[in-house]
Amino acid sequence: MAEEQYDLRKVLAEIKDLPGQYHETDKEIDPEADLAGVYRYIGAGGTVQRPTQEGPAMMFNNVKGFPGSRVLIGLQASRKRVGTILHHDYKTLGWLLNEAVTHPVEPVEVDRSHAPAQEVVVKADEPDFDIRKLLAAPTNTPVDAGPYITMGVVYGHSVDGKESDVTIHRMVLEDKDTIGMYIMPGGRHIGAFLKGYQEINKPMPITINIGLDPAITIGATFEPPTTPLGYNELQVAGALRNQPVQIVQGTTVDAKAIARSEWVIEAEILPNQTMQEDINTNTGYAMPEFPGYNGKANPAVNVVKIKAVTHRKDNPIVQTTIGPSEEHVSMAGIPTEASILSLTERAIPGKVKNVYDAPAGGGKLMTIMQIHKDNEADEGIQRQAALLAFSAFKELKTVILVDEDVDIFDWNDVMWTINTRFQADRDIMVLEGMRNHPLDPSELPEYDPARIRVRGMSSKLVLDGTVPYTMKDTFKRASFKDMPNWKEYLD
Repeated sequence: MAEEQYDLRKVLAEIKDLPGQYHETDKEIDPEADLAGVYRYIGAGGTVQRPTQEGPAMMFNNVKGFPGSRVLIGLQASRKRVGTILHHDYKTLGWLLNEAVTHPVEPVEVDRSHAPAQEVVVKADEPDFDIRKLLAAPTNTPVDAGPYITMGVVYGHSVDGKESDVTIHRMVLEDKDTIGMYIMPGGRHIGAFLKGYQEINKPMPITINIGLDPAITIGATFEPPTTPLGYNELQVAGALRNQPVQIVQGTTVDAKAIARSEWVIEAEILPNQTMQEDINTNTGYAMPEFPGYNGKANPAVNVVKIKAVTHRKDNPIVQTTIGPSEEHVSMAGIPTEASILSLTERAIPGKVKNVYDAPAGGGKLMTIMQIHKDNEADEGIQRQAALLAFSAFKELKTVILVDEDVDIFDWNDVMWTINTRFQADRDIMVLEGMRNHPLDPSELPEYDPARIRVRGMSSKLVLDGTVPYTMKDTFKRASFKDMPNWKEYLD
């Protein structure tokens, strides 16, 4: 009997009956701001406007204007749920991803008869084609530039076809067959491939894959140096599932698609052409981004022309997320943890026990590092670890260092460290004039003209809350009696 392939539907079947992890509703919902507005209260978490909370993933079965289509939100908006989905302890997911990226499993190509994503094919040259009426892409807020694809994995290859990669970008539906795609400068591999096509003035064929196993969407967010140019992150998902991701040739473009997607948009990125992101609204905003603020509309996003849309025939699912939600923390933060662990384990093996990219930093801007010191000679190794973390992930802004008796997943424990094992005049390191993430609004020249010369420059901060090795007995936590039978008293 053939092994059952992992896809979004298999994952939903696994969590559907777990208490508090999944909820469906047949109540009609408007995808324009209402859907995100409702989920904000139920389970968005992260840096979303309060009140919010950790809650179940939600399936909206009755989306206004889109009969037969469903929208799923928040599947990864809980680190514990991600652990359940990946069958692993949520506290050591960084180590799991580190193992996966170093033992990749290449995708395997299947024919169309084995690709549910191509059960229905809609060509963009059909007279009534309109992506805005076909795909139930929500808006997060009333001032968004338009409906956004927030969980679309872009799959493309180099001009010579020798290298391929997957990345996630924010993509707004601009017209009936046009998407505006924001490719962050100097960042993702798709941007590097596009540069090659622009040099020869040819469109770049891509597919945008929506509705996927979280092993794919989490693996796709790895960045250099952990996954260098040409490393296809679908290999990470293959390793996580111990089975290759199935891919299929596009029906209208020379690009591969993920065969078990719910939806696939086949398209081309036009060479050397850009457009105003909010051309339809002129609000000045794009959508809420991971730092928790409305992202400014970009005056020059890449122009993507749609050639076809394929999807499953049985109630296809549009997967979406709220920009600053806990879901972004899972997708961006866990691979970042893996990247930091990979570099520190090679450089100072055994000294970094664990890493957590907390929601307060959106999974990108902050990390908490748990440090092990063997002897007095290890004093200072913790600050070396912080510098390695900045090297592993250039968008990191703040590092908090704690001892191994501290629970890095408990903010009270972390802040207890800063209040009892930290002196501001000696335990702060500030590194000026470094590159960071351009979506951080404090990294604008207007904020500090003397130090921020161009957008995306930042000072970086290290808070060293580790105890000097020679004083470790002074900082021993109060110890209580072990009571293995404590649960008996709850019966």
